[in-house]
Amino acid sequence: MGVWKFAVVLPMASILAIMLIAPEVALPGAQNLSSSFSITDAGKYNGPGGCAASNCHGSVKPRNVPGIRISQNEFSIWAARDKHARAYSVLSNPVSMRMAKILKIDQPNKAEKCLVCHALYVKPELRATTFQLDDGVSCENCHGPAVGWLGPHTTENWKHYSAAEKSRFGMYDTLELTSRSERCMSCHVGNAQKQVDHEMIAAGHPDLTFELDSFTAAMPRHWNLKADENPWIGTQSWVIGQAVQLRESLKRLSFRAGGPNWPDYAELDCFACHHALTTPSDSWRLTTTDYYQGRRAGVPAWNASRYIVFRSFVGVIDSLHAQQLDSSLTQLSTLIAQWGNPKEIADTATNAAKITDDLLQRVRAQQYSADLTARIMLAISSNANAIANGGERAAEQATMALDTLSIAYSANTKLPNDQELRAQIGKLFQQLQNPSAYNAPQFEQQLQKVQALLPHASAVATGAE
Repeated sequence: MGVWKFAVVLPMASILAIMLIAPEVALPGAQNLSSSFSITDAGKYNGPGGCAASNCHGSVKPRNVPGIRISQNEFSIWAARDKHARAYSVLSNPVSMRMAKILKIDQPNKAEKCLVCHALYVKPELRATTFQLDDGVSCENCHGPAVGWLGPHTTENWKHYSAAEKSRFGMYDTLELTSRSERCMSCHVGNAQKQVDHEMIAAGHPDLTFELDSFTAAMPRHWNLKADENPWIGTQSWVIGQAVQLRESLKRLSFRAGGPNWPDYAELDCFACHHALTTPSDSWRLTTTDYYQGRRAGVPAWNASRYIVFRSFVGVIDSLHAQQLDSSLTQLSTLIAQWGNPKEIADTATNAAKITDDLLQRVRAQQYSADLTARIMLAISSNANAIANGGERAAEQATMALDTLSIAYSANTKLPNDQELRAQIGKLFQQLQNPSAYNAPQFEQQLQKVQALLPHASAVATGAE
């Protein structure tokens, strides 16, 4: 990701919403609190200005106040360094205007198709007087409509509330990894209301790729991460993020297959078509005997990248779900490869999404450790051939996974060859710099070099068998 440099322009404190404690109401589980609050106006959006005062979240420098976990410069980090703050403004740049012309959109910064992900796009009746659409993807996109909780969340009692109780005021739980993943995936994978389809990609919109921990690490962090509370947060966020990503992508496939515009080529392997053309003898696709296994030559494969890597984890911790998912997704892949009945494709995708959701409930309670993290890394690298031949997107997911998991492992367990391992993973990233020139045999060879450097405890080897 590029480096963004912007001046911080903080709104005047006068735009801060008046934070008055309202009449008491009783909340379940909150009977012992000294005061409660009204949830009148919960569900309305205030805009990021309500967070901008220097004694709230708009401090230019982080503060270390005893008893307060926040640094109070969260708004400043978002405004100055976070690309989400520029999500609306990019709709007016030359690239967006060119895309709009191709898509026959008059003004992209006024088109719902664009605004649903590039802004806080809510109904007019849910907007407070301080709300401005051009604030981009701001605080309330992630944390929920603030009018109901803006005042209460500044009080001492607020920290005693559960996430469910806070949600009654409109606050969204971003601490819980499943909830956080779901919020991210609503745009970075898409749903029925937010879509990047093949038409948009053809016009120039980037394809949607995502991995929760890698993308989180690339953000300018405006939250405190206390590793001592969960030293394996990296492994856990990768696992949960992968499960949510797979489930949501299957839901997306289901409603697309059941809709009027099927087939949507955005569900297929982009680089099965969009790749550098060479002589047949130099093409790994034509010299790999199993590349077209199960489908007719010329038919693009389903983009299975969101599962082909995650399945390594599933096989390690839950063989039953692994078999169920493999069976369901093999059927789905076959149906798509044969241009099968759209309803059958939609139903199969829905069933696979349900299996994935069952698995998600299992992994939420999973205990993570050095042993499990190492076993996952070895299982991924041991599947080098299938991942490499799965295409550039599968290779990308594997690279981000090994990067995330190796960082989590080395943060908790000393690796004598850590620098060499980091260098070899870096070479995996280098092979993804030009996606259309991706070469599966070369990626497989590099993945095998990474495997040779991974921790090989006896428990790890057992888990990979």
